[in-house]
Amino acid sequence: MTQALNFKRTKLACYAAYFTMSSVFCIPPLLFVTLRDTYGISYTLLGTLVLVNFVTQLGVDLICTFFSKYINTKIIVRVMPLITTLGMSVYALIPTFFPSFAYGGLVIGTVIFSLSAGLSEALLSPVMAAIPSDNPQRDMSFLHSLYAFGVLTMVVIGTSFLKIFGSENWAYLMLLLALLPIIAAVLFAISPMPDMGSHGNGGGTASTKKRAVGLALCVGCIFFGSCAENAMSNWISGYMENALGIDKAVGDILGVAMFAVLLGLMRIGYAKFGKRIAPVLMTGMIGAAVCYLVAGLVPGVILPFVACIFTGLFTSMLWPGALIFMEDNIPAAGVMAYALMAAGGDMGASLAPQLLGVVVDKVSATSFAADLGVTLGISAEQVGLKAGMLVIAVFPILGIAVMGATMRYFKKNKQ
Repeated sequence: MTQALNFKRTKLACYAAYFTMSSVFCIPPLLFVTLRDTYGISYTLLGTLVLVNFVTQLGVDLICTFFSKYINTKIIVRVMPLITTLGMSVYALIPTFFPSFAYGGLVIGTVIFSLSAGLSEALLSPVMAAIPSDNPQRDMSFLHSLYAFGVLTMVVIGTSFLKIFGSENWAYLMLLLALLPIIAAVLFAISPMPDMGSHGNGGGTASTKKRAVGLALCVGCIFFGSCAENAMSNWISGYMENALGIDKAVGDILGVAMFAVLLGLMRIGYAKFGKRIAPVLMTGMIGAAVCYLVAGLVPGVILPFVACIFTGLFTSMLWPGALIFMEDNIPAAGVMAYALMAAGGDMGASLAPQLLGVVVDKVSATSFAADLGVTLGISAEQVGLKAGMLVIAVFPILGIAVMGATMRYFKKNKQ
């Protein structure tokens, strides 16, 4: 009974860590316009901050993949929330005290808190999977839903803070949010870690080859799903403000927050009612592709606004669902497999938001965008943002094909 109670505390610690980790992802993009206006940082460089975030996480994921035997999960999981606190503090303080070195400070802070985020992605899921449970799919889906509700909470707090105290005080917001991961650190300090040493043993050579191919296909699924989710989650605030002309506070609360609400509700819904993840993943890819096409092609405000929000619904299960799909088809996957899946997700999250930023800058600077903007009655920057949405639509479209191939592969090799 005591051990079960202790593991209940461990679950709570994982939930708290995943909830507070959302600030690492959602607060910096909310500050894109503020940072551009304050320090003159281009969209490409702002997109590069997202790239730095996820490339750092990708590096951590790969280290966890190849050196999982040498990782002391118990110690690292307990320390990683404090790394988040340090990184967010650096992110706020260097630009404040050394404005001429503002971008360098943002990069340094991003690298530090991204180390913690990468460790969280690679280690929290296998920790949760190793905890004895009657319904492991429910626990995994609920864990990832807390990220979405964390985003909602952070967006409401962040937007309200900037509206009340002014965007010039953004650094104080970062310092305030830097205190939250300490809660997770305290919970981990008083919680035991489950034994994960028995996971990940393969069978014979043929079985190992099948597992490797299956895992590679699952990595492809999570890559394209991550592209679809993270491009919108990182750019929805700037897109609504600059492409749709919506007030920042309204766009953040009704747009970003609703994106997060739909993301979280769908994950909670699957945790409670979901049974077959493959159709959910395929539907999500199709729906995400449609949403990006609507955001990029349809004029006006209402339909693109709705499409941006509903991207949260359709992409909600693409990351955690890929993990569940992998667990269903590759039993006892182990830390290495989870780290490799996290690497695939982080690779997608690195590429797509950065690509969108580059497309916006490049297209906005062309005479074609200026001429088309005059024809449509919008600015060249708005044309660039819509072009970026169309480019990102390619990822969920490719994801449909990869998901179909993965479903066929596992059906053919079902034992």
